[in-house]
Amino acid sequence: MNEHDQKRIEQWLKTTLPAMGAGLEPRRDLWPAVLKRLEARPPAVPWFDWALLAVAAAWLAFFPGAIPVLFYHL
Repeated sequence: MNEHDQKRIEQWLKTTLPAMGAGLEPRRDLWPAVLKRLEARPPAVPWFDWALLAVAAAWLAFFPGAIPVLFYHL
């Protein structure tokens, strides 16, 4: 990237992104909400996740040659 491109990108970023100033602070303290969410019990696993796991297990049971394909996509 040459200097002209760098200046052009810098100018584009300055016009597109808002300036960070003192007026852009959060309206309230977010840390208590973060702590509350961290301490909350995680939600139960939805039924479709179990169904997807069952389909994948059946697929691997009927087509064991697909195991390398699965590992490739993971």
